[in-house]
Amino acid sequence: MQTVTAPASARLQNLLLTKKAQILAIAANHGAYNVRVFGSVARNEAHDDSDIDFLVDYDSERRSPWFPMGLVQELEVLLEHKIDVATPAMLKERIRDRVMQEATPL
Repeated sequence: MQTVTAPASARLQNLLLTKKAQILAIAANHGAYNVRVFGSVARNEAHDDSDIDFLVDYDSERRSPWFPMGLVQELEVLLEHKIDVATPAMLKERIRDRVMQEATPL
């Protein structure tokens, strides 16, 4: 079966592809790495009002004192879109397995 991508999903995925290097650099400045996308954008189900959900790992010795809010704010400025950032440890147990399975590398 062919996957149909919602127009908003295609726009957001193109935005992520275009800004990938900047996203990774911002993440690294905050001690985050292994940046992945999950949620509606990863599932190609995003709408115009959907946020972009990022799942990251982080180096506790390099993590900025503003993590994750500083990372969220910088990504929102760069992407001009609502952003959520989570780490695997921040995920509620009831959704952790699903998120870990659908998370796709940036």
